Amino acid sequence: MTEPLRLHYAPDNASLVIRLALEELGLPYETVLVDRKRDAQNSAAYRAINPNGLIPVLETADGPIFETAAILLWLADRHGALAPAPPSAERAGFLKWLLCASNTLHADLRMLFYTEKYAGPDAAAQAAVRRQLTRRLDTHLRNFDAAAGASWLGSAQPSVLDLYLACQLRWMALYPAGYDRSWFDLSRYPALYGICEQLENRASTQAAITAEGLNARPFTAPEHPNPPEGSAT
Repeated sequence: MTEPLRLHYAPDNASLVIRLALEELGLPYETVLVDRKRDAQNSAAYRAINPNGLIPVLETADGPIFETAAILLWLADRHGALAPAPPSAERAGFLKWLLCASNTLHADLRMLFYTEKYAGPDAAAQAAVRRQLTRRLDTHLRNFDAAAGASWLGSAQPSVLDLYLACQLRWMALYPAGYDRSWFDLSRYPALYGICEQLENRASTQAAITAEGLNARPFTAPEHPNPPEGSAT
């Protein structure tokens, strides 16, 4: 029986990672726009399926799932693709780096994008936090770059970790608006650049380009999206 899958998304949000995974798996799914301009992520209806008010949510036969890494793991394990299976000796390495991408890299990105929530309204305090974060982000990326080469990071067949990292690298190049991101140069991380370049040639990325209004090279030379509906912020 075909699973009823419904992705609650906003353009160029973390839901982009899930869209790519669904496309890679060839699964039929519906999309429901979470209109950030209207603060729909904080509506009672949305909070009923994700009490944290964060995007994305994937509605499944097992119920709604939130948290990007949780959705990715559920999809990979349910469909036996895009990740080493639980009995595999490579599972441990995959899990530690997937959780690093979620709990460490993505967490620091969130602080970078919404610095005022963590540093308060003072501009000098915000600038100091962002300087610290850029140093940390560079370290994270160097670590991921060094880890590439396993079957689950940078191989010919992408994993959910490849998809997750490519999207985060895209966001580093674009957000937040007005922020000096001269520190970030994807070419400094050659393995990660290769992952991004390879993904741009896949049908999953082409589908995401059309659905979310991304440019032709959304990972190696990203531009701000022009989505057919909704807004990235």
